[in-house]
Amino acid sequence: MSTTAVTTPSRLRIPRWAAPAGIVLLVAAAYLVFRGTGTLPHDKSAPQFLAITDLREWIDDHRNSNPLFLYFLNYIRLFVGSVYTAFQSVLYALGWPGLIGVMGALAWLAGGWRIALLAVAGVGSFGVLGLWQSSVDTLALVAASVLLSLAIGIPLGVWAGLSRRARKAITPVLDVMQIMPTFAYLAPLVLFFHIGAPAGAIATMIYSIPPAIRITALAIEQVSPTAVEASASLGATGRQTLFKVHLPLARSTMALAVNQTIMMALSMVVIANLISAPGLGGDIIRGLSRAQVGIMLPAGLAIVVMAVVLDRMTVSLATRDPHRRIGRISLIGAAVTAAAGLALTPLLPAEWPDGWTVNFVVQVNDAVHWAETSWYGVTTYVKDVTTSLLINPLEGLLTSAPWWLIAAAALLLAWRVSGLRPALTALGCLLAIALLGVWEHAMQTLTTVAVAVLVTLVIGLLLGVAAARSSRYSAVQRPILDAAQTMPAFVYLLPALALFETTRFTAIFASVIYAVPPVVRLVEDGIRAVPATVVEAAAAAGSTSGQLLWKVQLPMARRAILLAANQGIVMTLAMVVVGGLVGAGALGYDVVVGFSQRTDFGMGFIAGIATVLLGVMLDRITQGADRRPAPQKKEDHINYRRLKSVVCSRGPVWVKGGR
Repeated sequence: MSTTAVTTPSRLRIPRWAAPAGIVLLVAAAYLVFRGTGTLPHDKSAPQFLAITDLREWIDDHRNSNPLFLYFLNYIRLFVGSVYTAFQSVLYALGWPGLIGVMGALAWLAGGWRIALLAVAGVGSFGVLGLWQSSVDTLALVAASVLLSLAIGIPLGVWAGLSRRARKAITPVLDVMQIMPTFAYLAPLVLFFHIGAPAGAIATMIYSIPPAIRITALAIEQVSPTAVEASASLGATGRQTLFKVHLPLARSTMALAVNQTIMMALSMVVIANLISAPGLGGDIIRGLSRAQVGIMLPAGLAIVVMAVVLDRMTVSLATRDPHRRIGRISLIGAAVTAAAGLALTPLLPAEWPDGWTVNFVVQVNDAVHWAETSWYGVTTYVKDVTTSLLINPLEGLLTSAPWWLIAAAALLLAWRVSGLRPALTALGCLLAIALLGVWEHAMQTLTTVAVAVLVTLVIGLLLGVAAARSSRYSAVQRPILDAAQTMPAFVYLLPALALFETTRFTAIFASVIYAVPPVVRLVEDGIRAVPATVVEAAAAAGSTSGQLLWKVQLPMARRAILLAANQGIVMTLAMVVVGGLVGAGALGYDVVVGFSQRTDFGMGFIAGIATVLLGVMLDRITQGADRRPAPQKKEDHINYRRLKSVVCSRGPVWVKGGR
């Protein structure tokens, strides 16, 4: 008996790249056919702009007669203003010797005599730089904002950590608050809270509350379930378990929440000067408006020193063993430092002596002029080549393409990367931008963001991979990243302005410096998180170092890399808008003009909203970092959540828990 083999024709398999390639070709063909049609040019006198400007005029005229302001908003403004005034009065009453002594004593208690020396030298440098009064005003604004932010953020964070429903309800609000560029906060605050220190403090709170909530919630979630169950089995009530188990065990991570809140507040108080908030921001804004680095540099140094001092104090407090008591020597040293400063207060002038200040504005401006004349050929070449080969072609592509084609391309891209719901959200954001009448400027801003993100990801991947594969290199690089993430955003405009003057490339250069550190950290941690057993198996199979990287480590670190791309986009968008002060143009310039000229307030307000929508759209496109199935082991899930909360010093490595 014979058998005949029956063969069935094999099914034709379409390569995975065929569908995306077909979509790209289809979009390209549509662009070539419809190029120059369906564009939405910018109209400075659009009716919606004028309507918002008229609304501001009406609100200003009825601020003291409308019940909403009389019985609600004005009381909030007065309360926040009173908190700021209280801190300012106390700091001025201490005098400069007393403030130096008290800060040194607090630093000694937090981290020992080395941190105390850093605090004494740092606070004293404010006077040496000739910025004592501005520095005290900034410190008072930071203190008021941080106190109010923690008073709101820690209870909400505890609630979100204990309740899954609360976390799901709060997370979308926090997402919007953290996606929203800092400039976008200012326009509505001017409408409702006018200008001045209270409005600046409220703007700072909006920026600094989200990390307080997220990190506190993460700290509560990471408390050992065994400890909670043991407390409940012993008959402890929910309140007792919270105060005796959750909060003590979450202490170190919650101290990190305090650290991040302070760093966020320091980043925002400079920008708040645009709505007349007091402090060091005035010197930086004045230097930017005059394009003089010599005016900006002392204020920038003062902000950096303030950030470093407060960062080291809070980090030392967070990392200290809670069971270890403060030593007698530390108590005596702190008491002597504080007493010495307070004793000198009535004996010395209230104002910092002029003879103790150092003025180097002229020298810095001369150095910048020398750099421009000596390096101008190199910097001009880099700027011109990047502008002609990358920025201008991309801007021409986005501004000449039909608006509906860009919306369709964004929909397909978001659907491919992140799923249907984020794709629909991205589409809705683009449609809203078109309806608001700022499409052309939004596309120009998208150009600068895209170029900056591309450069940021290339540099971040290279440095992150190098750090992940070399512990020595990582040890050298980490302090540099710490310092870079401690600096407020405005500081990065100093070298950019000195090298490239006021152009779009200046904003891109500054945004790359600002966004690279968190991208490097996420890439490094993502590659290091690849299981050692997988790496050993690939090496045992004969994989070379390059094959191990491209075939194993990078694919398995996909979530971290996509999250790094997400963070690069969010931080770059925020910084490129700030770059409107140094020639970036587009939406950032519209916002700045809207604040400086009352007649253009409507355009600035809508430009801020469009910036938010652009950020939400880009965030939803890159939300694919969270689409992979959750890890099976609880330990892996906790490790990934820790990876998502790598906020070292200023963040915002943006903790998006609950997605």
